[in-house]
Amino acid sequence: MSEQNAYQRAGVDIKAGERAVDLMKDAVAATYNDQVLDGIGGFGAAFALGKDYTDPVLVSGADGVGTKLLLAIAADKHDTIGQDLVAMVANDILAQGAKPAFILDYLAVDKMRPEVVAEIVTGIAKAAKESNMALIGGESAELPGLYAEKHYDLAAFAVGIAERQQLLSAKNVSEGDVLIGLPSSGIHSNGYSLVRQVFDIHSDKDFNKLSSETKETLLTPTALYAKTVWPLVEAKLIQAMAHITGGGIIENLPRALPENVSAEINWGSWPILPIFSEIQAKGTLSVKDMLLTFNNGLGMILIVKPQQLADAMTLLTEQGQTAYVVGKITPAQKERVVFTGNEPW
Repeated sequence: MSEQNAYQRAGVDIKAGERAVDLMKDAVAATYNDQVLDGIGGFGAAFALGKDYTDPVLVSGADGVGTKLLLAIAADKHDTIGQDLVAMVANDILAQGAKPAFILDYLAVDKMRPEVVAEIVTGIAKAAKESNMALIGGESAELPGLYAEKHYDLAAFAVGIAERQQLLSAKNVSEGDVLIGLPSSGIHSNGYSLVRQVFDIHSDKDFNKLSSETKETLLTPTALYAKTVWPLVEAKLIQAMAHITGGGIIENLPRALPENVSAEINWGSWPILPIFSEIQAKGTLSVKDMLLTFNNGLGMILIVKPQQLADAMTLLTEQGQTAYVVGKITPAQKERVVFTGNEPW
């Protein structure tokens, strides 16, 4: 009996893995650019920085999708979960003032199902291409006995490039600066353990009992901001930026602020998507719970100088990016982030 057949008897299907690679390779290759010297197939992927940089800095990020995966598995819908994965790392890198350059993915499955694996990775490649990133490598691992039937996990590791002087920093922020909020597409990829509790989703059957509209809303992929926001970074219109992920605005915005200021945000200055009001009502959650768990309609917050606000808003409009002026930077207050106006809940 051959070694391959012995491995198959142990639960690992090498041929299925090879078929998965064949199914995804065109989508992956479509993300390549002239900087990709050697992609999938070798022991490592090579990416050239090029000669356009004077003092280049590499900015890296790693993240996953979290328990939103359970909903994709329940729906047997795997074509958009890759965008969630890409967005989580690309948006983080962008928030540092770096241009996302390349990404590697890690997909671990209970059993190699080539069509499902290809669907997932094709979604990753599509989102990477939309963010002008090359998907230059990764790993698909079949791990029988580790995951429940049809379950899988996703992680991504990405790198961006910036000139040292181009990097965004809290040190650039001062009193009087203006906050621009970019709308989220929905819940993005944070807070799904609470979402599943609120909607009583404890099994695939529970999820599939929900209305088609609710299921679609819960699976809406995370917004990608790299393409629309990068021109503002290049134009030096942004001082600092916060990607609103786990911990919400309260915990993420202070990461873009120096210690001697606070951020004042005005309720009503941006639309709160209906899904957040539904979650709050179903879960009888406090405003603090909502702020600490969800983005509540703002996926990214840019901090700009008041004299550059008009130019920033104009450029965002030209990029097709909706944006709202949501607040300002004030002298330090008791809280790092202060909300004014009538609370929505």
